[in-house]
Amino acid sequence: MARAARLDTPGTRGAARVPAPSRDRFGRFTEWVARAMGTPAFLVILTLFCAAWIVWNTLMPESLRFDDAALGFTALTLMLSLQASYAAPLILLAQNRQDDRDRVQIEQDRQRAERNLADTEYLAREIVALRLALEESSAQAVSRDVLRQELRAILAELGDDDAR
Repeated sequence: MARAARLDTPGTRGAARVPAPSRDRFGRFTEWVARAMGTPAFLVILTLFCAAWIVWNTLMPESLRFDDAALGFTALTLMLSLQASYAAPLILLAQNRQDDRDRVQIEQDRQRAERNLADTEYLAREIVALRLALEESSAQAVSRDVLRQELRAILAELGDDDAR
């Protein structure tokens, strides 16, 4: 028995669709690199790596060394330069993404502040209108004492009518 086609689910004709990779994946990667490079753990690991490199290439037998100390650890220098040449642009990309997010957040905050201001002004006008309405109604309103006197007068008239 065939199932009826539903409009709220994607069709299954042909090959199954593979979701497209996120366009933002590289941006998230740059932010991860920038965050990782700004941690004390990264500095400790990099320091230990450099120290191990120097110790290995200084104390090990000549046949096991791969970077000559006499030449100033050229390979280590090149590796650190390569790391720095990639780190700087990645950090700038992450910073640009953060700037874009900040710009959007500032715009949303500005719009929210405008709405709050409009709401506040509206409420202030409503409060003023209510106060004016209360002042008008209290000027026209009858006090309790006046109302009691009027009721007593009416009762007295009704009592006089009954007596006649």
